[in-house]
Amino acid sequence: MSTSTPPRHTRIAGTGSVLPDRRLSNADLVAQLAERGIETTDEWIVERTGIRARHFVDAATSSSDLAVTAAQRAIDAAGLQAADIDLIIVATSTPDMVFPSTACIVQRKLGITSGAPAFDVQAVCSGFIYALTTADALIRTGTARHALVIGAEVFSRILDFNDRTTCVLFGDGAGAVVLSGSDTPGILATDLHADGRHVDILCVPGTVSGGEILGQPLLRMDGQAVFKLAVGVLESAARAVLAKADRQDSDIDWLIPHQANIRIMQGTAKKLKLPMDKLVVTVDEHGNTSAASIPLALDHAVRNGQVKRGDTLMLEGVGGGFTWGAVLVDY
Repeated sequence: MSTSTPPRHTRIAGTGSVLPDRRLSNADLVAQLAERGIETTDEWIVERTGIRARHFVDAATSSSDLAVTAAQRAIDAAGLQAADIDLIIVATSTPDMVFPSTACIVQRKLGITSGAPAFDVQAVCSGFIYALTTADALIRTGTARHALVIGAEVFSRILDFNDRTTCVLFGDGAGAVVLSGSDTPGILATDLHADGRHVDILCVPGTVSGGEILGQPLLRMDGQAVFKLAVGVLESAARAVLAKADRQDSDIDWLIPHQANIRIMQGTAKKLKLPMDKLVVTVDEHGNTSAASIPLALDHAVRNGQVKRGDTLMLEGVGGGFTWGAVLVDY
């Protein structure tokens, strides 16, 4: 629903998240891989990634199921009803179907019948940052008043469990925020980028033809190449939004990055001269949940009392494509 006078700002009105019930510790996963003849250890995983556990969905659960639960919790936290939502954007690389969009499926499951626009964004692990930026722009133009922005993934469905370098990294989950138009500052600045020259370093090289999946629809990653690119581009995106907002490193209360690898996260914090106690970390318990990781970490930090109203947050992500971006927000 459009407004006659577009709001000057966009604020985060509520957050929500969900993890599947099935938790796999490193020991659990190591035992399962051993049955396949794949050798790895808890120590190897923790040393290289910081991951100690992840959550996997059961066979009956889809991305939209996770998205709906996270969305309803965000709507409740915002003090709204589902009928108040007039824009839905879902960031996902593991949609329920080729089409329609997972956002439209979420819209149906939430019972929203207003005709509000709903669509997916596919930027892999940067997807939530892309979706947040898009929703912010649409609210500021008056296209929407209350936007539901969701990151939802079931990466367990696209993992190659014969590849120990990737299958130990990822998990499933969903996180959501409700953005609302506001007269006071919320989202201060955004910055998005992509470089298609690096499409091969992180990809799922399957294709759809005649209704069938062809090729190898399993995740492939050049970990060293991703690592080398990630820290540099995350710093540059963070610097860009700080400059746009006329803020300094010292103004950041919490750095909430994509939860991919603790060494990348810590490296980014160091480049921004932030102490490690200003870094929100959930990768140890969630693994890499791709587009869901930032909103999951944000909701976790809000609900455990780390992030409070008035805090300045740096949200940033990097993912396949190669995509990256950042959002600076006064929460």
